[in-house]
Amino acid sequence: GSGKSTTIRTLLGIIKKDGGTATIFGQDVWEDSLSIHERLSYVPGDISLWGNLTGGAIIDLFMKLHGKGNAQKKDELIQRFSLDPKKKAKNYSKGNRQKVGLIAALSVDSDLYLFDEPTSGLDPLMETIFQEEVEKLKEQGKSILLSSHILSEVERLADKVVIIREGTVVEEGTLDELRHLTRSTITIETEADNSHLAQLNGVHDFVQKGHLAQFAADNEAFDVILAEASKLGVKKFESIPPTLEDLFMRHYEG
Repeated sequence: GSGKSTTIRTLLGIIKKDGGTATIFGQDVWEDSLSIHERLSYVPGDISLWGNLTGGAIIDLFMKLHGKGNAQKKDELIQRFSLDPKKKAKNYSKGNRQKVGLIAALSVDSDLYLFDEPTSGLDPLMETIFQEEVEKLKEQGKSILLSSHILSEVERLADKVVIIREGTVVEEGTLDELRHLTRSTITIETEADNSHLAQLNGVHDFVQKGHLAQFAADNEAFDVILAEASKLGVKKFESIPPTLEDLFMRHYEG
């Protein structure tokens, strides 16, 4: 309900925007949709296929329609995703239908790849294979727009993250930029008592057991925390940056 799929469908020219502008490759997504589609690949989160065609035939059809297919790459992906291309689509599970779409999209040479919940229905091993294929596209300099609720997937793949809530962008930037907006988890062990660190500005949820303490810390408080800790004889200091899930929940719990 946040508006991610609606945004992608608008960019594809499937639905018409009711305001503002939307362009891909400098072209209007509605007026120039046909020429735009020649340069992109798209995989939705729920794929409908022609039931009486085999998976292999459907992949070949999609590749032919696109015009820039790579048969060798297709065969490699069929093996990697463990798809039986001779089985009719009506006998496929949701995960196998998803594989057909992914293989078709990844077997063609596009300038832009749009993935809307692409690993829906896939097991963790297949999710990893998808992520590896996307990393290959990145190495080739391809542009990728990925919409996903699997935050570990986004964290692994994305150079820039946009968090949307109820149709509004609430945060955007690189992961490093966004991590500055929330707290890291600090674990510290010192020779001397460190309980007074709990009183420092920017320190939260302080828990102490002997000379071992763990707490959340605002980014801007790091220098002061380090300065104070250095006076206590530091035996261990560990800082864990916030995950994308931490950043996401900050907006959805707030």
